[in-house]
Amino acid sequence: MTQYGVASSAAAHPMVKFQRQVRSLVDSNVLKPTDALWKVALLYGDDWAHWKRELEDFEFTMQDPVSELLSVESWDEEDAAVMS
Repeated sequence: MTQYGVASSAAAHPMVKFQRQVRSLVDSNVLKPTDALWKVALLYGDDWAHWKRELEDFEFTMQDPVSELLSVESWDEEDAAVMS
């Protein structure tokens, strides 16, 4: 049964993992929900360029609050394209 759990999490969108990491930062009071997304850059260093592109692909701006990222329920790119 664990094989199926691994397969389903492997199929999850990369933004799901990023979102969980940011939620953990908020839960541990490193970030506030009202902080702008650009503050995440201070914690991600060299990896930030990749995540910034991903966020921009989903039409986030770096001034958007972290809470906007945390409120996303689905990272399905087809759904995002339909909503645009």
